[in-house]
Amino acid sequence: MTPRRIFSTEFKREALHLTQRPDMTVTQAARDLGIGRSTLQRWLREAGQQDDAAFPGLGRQNLTPEQEEIRRLPKEVEILREEREILKKATACLGQNSTRMGLTRFFAKQSR
Repeated sequence: MTPRRIFSTEFKREALHLTQRPDMTVTQAARDLGIGRSTLQRWLREAGQQDDAAFPGLGRQNLTPEQEEIRRLPKEVEILREEREILKKATACLGQNSTRMGLTRFFAKQSR
């Protein structure tokens, strides 16, 4: 299996400009560039859908602030769940040990 080739943003944009020439077809442009016709068609479709946001480079997407927030929130939720579980366990341990160690009396004296 051959390794996957990576094309720069400039190469992709130049390939798209090449297909805009009146004497050039998508198939002919793909053959001249040494890429697959379906690859060039996908690039055309992406450029049509995303305009300037197409081809951000190395798989990095240009996200809107809302999209960045949506991507960040599940990670934050997971962290909060883990912290809640830790606090539950700590509360349970303190509840068991407080009567054995007489901490309830200690805390009662401190609050007066």
